[in-house]
Amino acid sequence: MNRTSQKPAWTALVIDDEPQMRRLLSHVLEAHGYRVILAERGEEGLLLASQHRPDIILLDLGLPDLPGETVLKRLREWSATPIVVLTVQDAAAQKVALLDDGADDYITKPFDTGELLARMRAALRHRQGPSTDPLFRAGHLEVDLAARLVRKQGQEVKLTPIEYSLLRLLVTHAGKVLTHRQILTEVWGPNVSGETHFLRVHIAHLRDKIEDAPGRAKLIVTEPGVGYRLLLA
Repeated sequence: MNRTSQKPAWTALVIDDEPQMRRLLSHVLEAHGYRVILAERGEEGLLLASQHRPDIILLDLGLPDLPGETVLKRLREWSATPIVVLTVQDAAAQKVALLDDGADDYITKPFDTGELLARMRAALRHRQGPSTDPLFRAGHLEVDLAARLVRKQGQEVKLTPIEYSLLRLLVTHAGKVLTHRQILTEVWGPNVSGETHFLRVHIAHLRDKIEDAPGRAKLIVTEPGVGYRLLLA
């Protein structure tokens, strides 16, 4: 076998103080081609991140020496590495704060490993930068960013300028959670960053046009109390 032709594996740094969780994540990630580095304390994780420069970091919040939030903020002082936070808490306010502090995504324990792997792939794609391919497809939806055309099942969909701006923002961050504040600021500017009802109305109109069954959204999903995510498939 010619190993030089193989694509190098992604390196994942896992920072978690639970031995069982480290074993589980190590097993799952290595089975899917990742090279895994393990840390059980926040300071150790920070050191390993600087030494090994991993491609992605899985960060638990309940660490024995430093709060996970502190580790996240210290990492973001110098690193743009994708960070997926592992948390046992399900409070929307905490999730918003994590995303605002620089987390790329979060997943609540206990979690499905397939969902975790999918979110890791999305975070890695996002950090590699916008796709050079202006054509985005997900299910029956096709968005041609270059031509500013949207098609549903091959038929052109007419969107208002605001609806198109919302969809373009979601497409360019596909798979990633965008908070209400992030979306409002990007589309309308900072003066309306708290108008979440305003945003819900426009998202509902957009869903009416691009979803097969807007009441059972499969493309634009709501992250309760946090924001929205455009699914990749």
